[in-house]
Amino acid sequence: MENVQNAAQSELEAVRGAPSRILIVDDDPGIRDVVSDFLAKHGYVVETAQDGRTMEQVLARGPIDLIVLDVMLPGEDGLAICRRLSATPEAPAIIMLSAMGEETDRIVGLELGADDYLPKPCNPRELLARVRAVLRRRQEPRAVDDAMGAACEFAGWRLDLVRRELRSPQSIVVNLSSGEFSLLRAFVERPQRVLTRDQLLDLARGRDSDAYDRAIDVQISRLRRKLDDGGGSELIRTIRSEGYMFTAKVVRTP
Repeated sequence: MENVQNAAQSELEAVRGAPSRILIVDDDPGIRDVVSDFLAKHGYVVETAQDGRTMEQVLARGPIDLIVLDVMLPGEDGLAICRRLSATPEAPAIIMLSAMGEETDRIVGLELGADDYLPKPCNPRELLARVRAVLRRRQEPRAVDDAMGAACEFAGWRLDLVRRELRSPQSIVVNLSSGEFSLLRAFVERPQRVLTRDQLLDLARGRDSDAYDRAIDVQISRLRRKLDDGGGSELIRTIRSEGYMFTAKVVRTP
């Protein structure tokens, strides 16, 4: 079964072009070696860094698709790094690792823009599954966009589905994590419909995800703040005991 999965992954990477580049940021050399070797065996190009400073040196050498980021780092900690990276355009996807596995810690990581969160020690196979899921959400081809339009406009906002770029009514670019982009996309493709948390989890994270309801609530809270342009409009409405609704009218544009 693993050989079949590896072949499928290799075929997918061949279609996309160059394999995805992953950066492991952890101050434990044993963890860096184990994780990087395991991911490399499954077709990824893997770099490593022991702290935020060496991470920046790796990022300066070329784009990274996904960062596996430890919370407890010397110097700038992982949460601060996650907050900083998530605020930049074209930020890589981020999966956070932490020895602190409480739900509150997971929520903090998601609040700061992480795409996923795993407690340490984690099984390398589970991390591989999370890496594939996050990259698939970010990279999966969307041929339907060409037929339906490459962008969505709503209430003065514009979401470019190709560039993954959100612009406010004032034409200001609002940075979205890959998880926030997937969630907003799920909403704009199904406007003025009530979507349950389970539906949003399936649409934004995939049916093979084991994410929990609270993750959706956290990312919706982040989206609401980012979609607040001071006009007082509520674009994402909570429907009591049911779920959420995207209230704006959405128009597909070239």
